[in-house]
Amino acid sequence: MPALKINLNYSKKPGFYLLVAFLLISISFLFFEAKSYWHVGVIGIFCLFFSFLLIKKFKHTKLLLLVFIIIFSIRLFQSIPLYSYQGQVITIYPDQVKLIPDYVSGIGKFKNGKITLGFKPTSAIRNALSQGEKVLLFNIKYEVSEIEQAHNFGEINYRHYYASKGIKELVNIQNYQFISSSYSLIDFYHYLRFKLERYFTTFPRLLSFFAGELILGENINDDTQQILDNYRNLGVIHLLSISGLHVGIYTFVISVICYFFKITEDESFVIISFCLLLGILLCAGQAGFVRSCLTYFLGGLLKKKAFNLNNSDLLGLTAIVHLLINPRLFMNIGAILSYILVLGLKVIKSESSFKQGMLLNLLLTPLLLFNFYQVNIFTVFFNILIVPYFNFVVMPLTFINIFLFNKFLFISDIFEKILEFGEATINSFARTNIGMIIFGKITWWQVLFLLIVSFCYLIFRLESRKLKLSIVTLISAYSLIFISIHFPLQGQVTFIDVGQGDSILITTPLFRKSYLIDTGGKVSFASSKRPKRPQIEQITLPFLKAQGIDHLDGIFLSHQDADHVGDLGPLLDKIKVNKLYMARGLLKNQAFLKRIAGKVHKSQIKELLAGDRVNEGIKFDIVYPYQAGLGKNEDSLSVTFKVNNKRWLFTGDLDQAGEEVIGQKTPMKVNYFKLGHHGSKTSSSEHFLQIIQPDLVFISAGRNNRYHHPNQETLAKLDKLAIPYLSTQRYGSISYRYGFGRDHFETFLK
Repeated sequence: MPALKINLNYSKKPGFYLLVAFLLISISFLFFEAKSYWHVGVIGIFCLFFSFLLIKKFKHTKLLLLVFIIIFSIRLFQSIPLYSYQGQVITIYPDQVKLIPDYVSGIGKFKNGKITLGFKPTSAIRNALSQGEKVLLFNIKYEVSEIEQAHNFGEINYRHYYASKGIKELVNIQNYQFISSSYSLIDFYHYLRFKLERYFTTFPRLLSFFAGELILGENINDDTQQILDNYRNLGVIHLLSISGLHVGIYTFVISVICYFFKITEDESFVIISFCLLLGILLCAGQAGFVRSCLTYFLGGLLKKKAFNLNNSDLLGLTAIVHLLINPRLFMNIGAILSYILVLGLKVIKSESSFKQGMLLNLLLTPLLLFNFYQVNIFTVFFNILIVPYFNFVVMPLTFINIFLFNKFLFISDIFEKILEFGEATINSFARTNIGMIIFGKITWWQVLFLLIVSFCYLIFRLESRKLKLSIVTLISAYSLIFISIHFPLQGQVTFIDVGQGDSILITTPLFRKSYLIDTGGKVSFASSKRPKRPQIEQITLPFLKAQGIDHLDGIFLSHQDADHVGDLGPLLDKIKVNKLYMARGLLKNQAFLKRIAGKVHKSQIKELLAGDRVNEGIKFDIVYPYQAGLGKNEDSLSVTFKVNNKRWLFTGDLDQAGEEVIGQKTPMKVNYFKLGHHGSKTSSSEHFLQIIQPDLVFISAGRNNRYHHPNQETLAKLDKLAIPYLSTQRYGSISYRYGFGRDHFETFLK
């Protein structure tokens, strides 16, 4: 018993729980995030460093430290989805899936874990889920596959996202039987979330959006992406995450109410704890909210036990408990940002609020650049303007509306008008892009280096010599990284994996010029009623921003098909484009004109025919068409150019007759050729391939596409002619890198 007392006393020495938290976080990174020997080596060094500090400084707490490590190790192994889905009964909760008339998708639970799923529901299942009932599927005919990973640089990796939730498989359900089930306590929890979601969708648009974000921690509207983009671009997206800010407001309001009703401090703590626990359940455990609630719970309990910890150790203890609850916690960028933000605040708590904002933004910038590739240098000022609006307008109006909506509908209309004015003002700021810097994606080791130097700057900011060294190091590091991204030593020709479509990026080295050939886009089918976001928001724009590309010098448009130019309109809305190059006659196509209406000036458009040349950094020669058309496949703009003394040829969806014209009028030997029409049998005839004699050809086509591209006859033709090929279906984006006489190919999927 005396030994235990000594351990507890030593565990109260400043720094113990914070260092243990750092050690457990390092172990979790080693377990879940290490993808290479470099990762293992660097993270291993951090594990040894924190272990050394703990053993050296807290010699009498080795047993307590060992207990933490053992318990956390057990939790780590428990968090691994050990079993694959093998036909067990699947439980579907109504708040865990999206239900549209012809499809159900979301998360399901089975005996040994969770899966993502998709299937066509019967009318009975639609009715059950729409009523908030739990559904059990059994006797299932299914296909299991890994969750789709990213196929392009900068693209969101959904495999990693779902892995952070302990989900590794997608189950495509083809046939099944089902029953609905009676309610247990956990079923009631899911039913409550579902009913709140349904209730919020009856609100006016903005009130519905904010209610979903602030209570459920999710966007329940399909048409509010612009609001999210506005808040993200201004650097205030944290306001839409249920976080410590909201916990502080909730506890203050409840405390005032308890004081008014003369409720004791202990009773108030219980009431507030219950309300916060309910909030955790409703928001499905958002990391920032859970962190702040845990800090409140632990602080209150330790205070009652007279076990006083300083603020840093209380944060460390919070992180330890949070990790024991969710070992995958720090696979979530929201959790990383939340904890680093609070840790930074502990270091600079003596500064003014404005200076705190500046210093915290400095601390968060490396993580923002790694995950979002951009930063707004005026974020501090936008926070000063928008935080009061959010705290004193958005939140009160949203919560008042939640309680009064059914009784006073006219009040909701007034609230909606107020919010419309506020959001319109925010939108006007966001559309200017003032302060926005498209920096590019930095590497993991650059993030680590910048974080360490930034923390050194915060810690040593009162020591002039170390402060100057930190400032010089930070400025030099950011400058060198920015230059390396924006003035690359290599140019590229990259086939962006846009699924069933074409989009090719061409850039030059050093003083970079950037061009696209087509933009890709989804083909719409009348039978599908599912709302679609433009692909460019998920693929092309992140791909460009990750490379620091904030404008395009030109876009070459082959023809009017949606899988080639369907995303042109949204792309023009999101990024500056200097020129649009297209075959003469395309402007007479009414469907195409609708895509660009109000988005470009006449001076930006250049119509081309065979024999024309575009000479801006790269010499693009037009080899087809010879006469104006309407932008159909047979009118496809065909372009050839040379980089690093290698000739490329792109022919869009040109048919074999058009290829023969090129072969007759401008015969050429090419090194690299994009196979016509996604490898369809209507393009790239054997005769044409013999004329151009490509060393390598490329196929841009979607996985499991309904057209069955590339055609087997076409592939047999390539085999017969001994022409090797690479396909985005198999390799994701395919890049040719060149510069200073050297070149090589690389694919995103190895």
